[in-house]
Amino acid sequence: MLWHLFFVFLKVGCISFGGGYAVMTLIQREVASKGWVDSGQFEEIVALAGMAPGSIATNTATLIGYTTSGIAGAVASTTGIILPSLIIVIVIAAFFLKLQGNAWVKSSFYGLRPVITGLIIYAAYHFGLGGRTEALLSWTMLGTVVICVGCLIAVTHFKIHPFTVILLSAIAGIIIF
Repeated sequence: MLWHLFFVFLKVGCISFGGGYAVMTLIQREVASKGWVDSGQFEEIVALAGMAPGSIATNTATLIGYTTSGIAGAVASTTGIILPSLIIVIVIAAFFLKLQGNAWVKSSFYGLRPVITGLIIYAAYHFGLGGRTEALLSWTMLGTVVICVGCLIAVTHFKIHPFTVILLSAIAGIIIF
């Protein structure tokens, strides 16, 4: 089981461009196909991983590993997901000064931007609306949209610190829901 955890999260780590939210659907698909956690458990794990400091993908991998195989599973999953990034950072750091002006490198990073944006939008849609059991037009959805729009305005227009916005959103969630 430990090797399975390691290799699944190694695969995720190899394609995790764009940060944790961009690969959440891939992680969910992988762990669901293996039967490690169901969708309800996965949503709880993601919520907990999002509240913990650090990358949400790494935290999710750690929690899934811990849920399935205890501390050894957490270590195997975490190692698997961070190993590709660690190797890439070491290699890039070794050659960064030589590669930073390379047109191919610049073009590759510009080409990845729309893909990453699309993956993040899909993840937001999937977690926001994907597993809905109630009607799309409901009081719960209205409350969710109000909190979401309020957060967006608070961060972009009023320049309120994200920590404060998260705290206020939690309070609003407690009051509304």
